[in-house]
Amino acid sequence: MKKRYLVTSALPYANGPLHIGHLAGAYLPADIYVRYLRLMGKDVVFVCGSDEHGAAITVRARKEGVTPREIVDTYHAIIRDTFQKIGIEFDIYHRTSEALHHETSQDFFRELLKNGQFEEKESDQYYDETAGQFLADRYIIGTCPVCSNPDAYGDQCERCGSTLSPTQLINPRSTLSGAAPVMRPTTHWYLKLNEHEAWLREWINTGTAGGQTLHDPADWKNHVIGQCNSWLEQGLQPRAMTRDLDWGVDVPAEIPHSAGKKLYVWLDAPIGYISATKQWAADKGVAWEPYWKSDDTALVHFIGKDNIVFHCLIFPAILKAHGDFILPVNVPANQFMNLEGNKLSTSKNWAVWVHEYVAELPGREDELRYNMIKNMPEQRDSEFTWKGFQESTNTELVNNLAGFVHRVMVLTHKNYGGIVPAVDQSREFRSGWDAEQTGTYDQELHQLHLKLSEMGREIEHFNFREALRILMEISSAGNALLQFNEPWKIVKDDPELVKVVLNLGLQYVAVLSVASRPFMPFAAARLRTLLNLPALQDRQEWLDLLNDLAEGNPVLRPNHALNPAEHLFGRIPDELIEAQVAKLQAAAAAKAAAATAPAEPVAPRFEALKEEIQYDDFAQLDIRTGTILEASKVEKADKLLKLTVDLGFEQRTIVSGIAQHYAPEAVVGRQVLVLANLAPRKMRGIESQGMILMAEDAEGRLSFVSPAEGWPNGWGVK
Repeated sequence: MKKRYLVTSALPYANGPLHIGHLAGAYLPADIYVRYLRLMGKDVVFVCGSDEHGAAITVRARKEGVTPREIVDTYHAIIRDTFQKIGIEFDIYHRTSEALHHETSQDFFRELLKNGQFEEKESDQYYDETAGQFLADRYIIGTCPVCSNPDAYGDQCERCGSTLSPTQLINPRSTLSGAAPVMRPTTHWYLKLNEHEAWLREWINTGTAGGQTLHDPADWKNHVIGQCNSWLEQGLQPRAMTRDLDWGVDVPAEIPHSAGKKLYVWLDAPIGYISATKQWAADKGVAWEPYWKSDDTALVHFIGKDNIVFHCLIFPAILKAHGDFILPVNVPANQFMNLEGNKLSTSKNWAVWVHEYVAELPGREDELRYNMIKNMPEQRDSEFTWKGFQESTNTELVNNLAGFVHRVMVLTHKNYGGIVPAVDQSREFRSGWDAEQTGTYDQELHQLHLKLSEMGREIEHFNFREALRILMEISSAGNALLQFNEPWKIVKDDPELVKVVLNLGLQYVAVLSVASRPFMPFAAARLRTLLNLPALQDRQEWLDLLNDLAEGNPVLRPNHALNPAEHLFGRIPDELIEAQVAKLQAAAAAKAAAATAPAEPVAPRFEALKEEIQYDDFAQLDIRTGTILEASKVEKADKLLKLTVDLGFEQRTIVSGIAQHYAPEAVVGRQVLVLANLAPRKMRGIESQGMILMAEDAEGRLSFVSPAEGWPNGWGVK
């Protein structure tokens, strides 16, 4: 094992809440792994944060009639709080809208540019003539060429999970206007991904790069390597790392042609892992570099299968192109979780939302975690059903685990006043592991050591379902220990045997109080309280427990006092399940009805009116019609254009802050309205002789206010 671990979970888009598919895909498996590492005494940092850029955010903002900032602020808080309530413990949950992230991403761009990793080139991209802007991937929908989904996005089909490009869509249309987009030339920076193909192929399939062994491909999931090889076999192509967007991380202003350009979200978002680590280190007063730049660190990315290519090919290429960063030792991507016979779908509201679950079923967080882990889609798609959730809770958690703990605790209180009895460790009994086997105290502790070790190995190899099965096997063996020896029947005839059986039963419970923590942290905490043991601090308690069991030392010593017995879990009634199924179906039906109903216009959020003025105040404004004859960028000013405007009776120089919205060549010939009697003002050393009138919407986009086409220059606005 490595000296230190840097574990990441995919940054969730801050454009909606979390559903159970997210939980089972990237967050629960990472939380299990990190909790185990901490219990083994490892130096581990677990980072995540909200992905707050990209077209998905602006699409949501446009639909709701609010700004992108309002969207990300709302959903960042919901997602962060949901993680906390369901027991996902990050060392830091950061935001890509933070200044530190913008600085880190821009520094990466500069370094890649300096290293010759980008090619600046012009290409044709989809443009919405009605909306007057280029369309990012998520602003384009059309028919998926793989599964014929009519509403696939320009970057991905959410029905079949295929990674797409906008030009692959059949009958594409703009999400802004519904119109068919046209191709127009635009300039962007392309990562020379093709130049990384050879070493990526070697690294994915052999674990080596540059003669150095970096990972064991046998530990990687088959579908991860398979998807990577599918891309590699097609041949990697240069990939655009910038977009024409209003929202995101700016391409550094000092770079020519950067005005109005943002970093592609799949360049900016993974760098969020690094900026989050930087913020964590700054908060702790420690160095961040060893976690990203030392060969003694194991970098592990937990993601869903729709993010495999980005984390296994594109982000590693970016890290290696930078030159100073380590590569991941594993990317244990899970497959998808389905729901009640259908694919989870946010667009159809066919989902179990985690924030609603924790609000409606308080105190049952571990029941959901248990069911998610038991059905985790580690190698293939799996399914969640409310009936299966009820059965696994009532049968496995209530009857098995909670039943075992409660019986041991009740019998110990009844017979020994809640005090762990001293025992004759040489006394034989029927082992809980085999009805036909005679066991001894030492053998039973040894068996617990073997099972705990086996669990650890499965977790280390990302086999969390199997590790959970072993946990429940320990509980089942504890139940069998009681059932085979029946201490409630023989307490008068053989009190010494009863002491041995109950003492060992309590040792089982003590082991479970540690071993259950990665999977069910709330139940583990309750077990520690029942046993009157200190709360776990994630400071190598698993390792200490292994050492004690290996040496034959009981976890609970004789005469240790227990707290009163309580039920660890409660049964799930039929009524609760019926209500949740009805809610799911009603929500999906309402969404479907809304999709077929005529769209109601979203009420715009207008600025408040300014103070009332008199007509004489307005009459003092001399607004004239004009035409832009020339346009150029103002040096060292990414927002300003220098314009030459024909007012009919004269030509004027006007400096206008529209460079992030319009390229110089796009405004030449535009008819405009000019505030002509505005006092001249110097801007960047240029005297501006008036002001162009612009309209601004809720998202801060600007549009020219123009007279009718062909209107003569120089005439006033009344």
